[in-house]
Amino acid sequence: MKTKTLRPDKVNVITLGCSKNIVDSENIMTQLKANQYEVIHDSNDDANIIIINTCGFIDLAKEESINTIVQYADVKSKGGIDKLYVTGCLSQRYKDDLEKEIPEVDAYFGTLELPALLAKLNADYRHELIGERFLTTPQHFAYLKISEGCNRTCSFCAIPLMRGKHISRTIESLVAEARHLASIGVKELILIAQELTYYGLDLYKKRSLPALLDALCVVEGIEWIRLHYAYPSKFPLDIFDSMARQPKICNYLDIPLQHASDTVLDRMKRQTTRQEQKELIDYARTRVPDIAIRTTFLVGFPGETEAEFLDLCDFVEEMCFDRVGVFQYSHEEDTSGYLLDDNVSSEDKSDRANRLMAIQQSISMDHNQAKIGKTLPVLFDRKEGEYYIGRTEYDSPDVDNEVLVKAVDNYVRVGDFAMVKITNAEEYDLYGTVTDTF
Repeated sequence: MKTKTLRPDKVNVITLGCSKNIVDSENIMTQLKANQYEVIHDSNDDANIIIINTCGFIDLAKEESINTIVQYADVKSKGGIDKLYVTGCLSQRYKDDLEKEIPEVDAYFGTLELPALLAKLNADYRHELIGERFLTTPQHFAYLKISEGCNRTCSFCAIPLMRGKHISRTIESLVAEARHLASIGVKELILIAQELTYYGLDLYKKRSLPALLDALCVVEGIEWIRLHYAYPSKFPLDIFDSMARQPKICNYLDIPLQHASDTVLDRMKRQTTRQEQKELIDYARTRVPDIAIRTTFLVGFPGETEAEFLDLCDFVEEMCFDRVGVFQYSHEEDTSGYLLDDNVSSEDKSDRANRLMAIQQSISMDHNQAKIGKTLPVLFDRKEGEYYIGRTEYDSPDVDNEVLVKAVDNYVRVGDFAMVKITNAEEYDLYGTVTDTF
């Protein structure tokens, strides 16, 4: 009689979607490791248990998540893995449908059901590990999620359906986590939330991001603190005071504006206008003259006319943003925008996205050319081919410009800072030589 070969369980956690999902996956892995599981991340190594942390933000993200689930469901049906679990935003939003359509999955979990997922694996949820994380990013930078959920009511966004209402973490818990991250070699903290500027309203009855920033700047070992995902409406201007006062806070702000036509902003329920957005950016540049502004725009929103789109193009040309990302509108059920007629064709959405990025490409080229001859601090992320590749304080990982120096002529260590003189520039990359390390 044949007997089954017993092997120790190995878990492969697969992360899809945004940086907030990265943090969630890192927390899953930390808990499993504390329960003596062997855990890998996004790996092709042999594992008998798969956990897929899904994204459900827009159609392309949902399609990627579903395709990944189907792929591993097929592997499971052929005996390639023992267990398949699905968690994250897609699972939170479409759990009932997924259970019917892909029954090969052993269990589906929502965004706030980590204890239940662990219980399914006979693992204990260890509260004392809160603030400790196994990092999937390079060891020198980490994402710090300061809150969960969102109270905004933007008509295109399904995030509140998947992540719930805004819940801030305490300043004390975030400082403790920052100290732990610094102790394992993290030098850059990237603060993330669905809405950074809302931080503290629930706990402290006032917008408290500046107070959090002051507390984090005291943590020894942390050199850069970067701000992502700030909502423009009712923006707390004292954030710029903190940025100007605290050298550890990068002169960088990711502030998704989404559009610039007042009529589109109104249909999006963004609670702001083109003029208010312009005044906010102008104030930021006055208070912090060296600031780099990253933003994102959404094209093809229901009813968006060519004239409204050209308003957006004019705004981008006028404001000369340092970094721009462009998304095409995705018609999401259960949002208020879903009640509108999704009447911009997919061809027009794609065309408008390409036209807007062409404008930004020219602006980015001008910005980069202006840096030639300057010497800038650079944090090096990796070595790739013949280059060491890093970032200035004006660039976030994965989404922004990079600085390349030839390895044959320069030596730096990944995870270290160096002074780099910029010698050449392209639309999205800078080239230079190392003048000093520190």
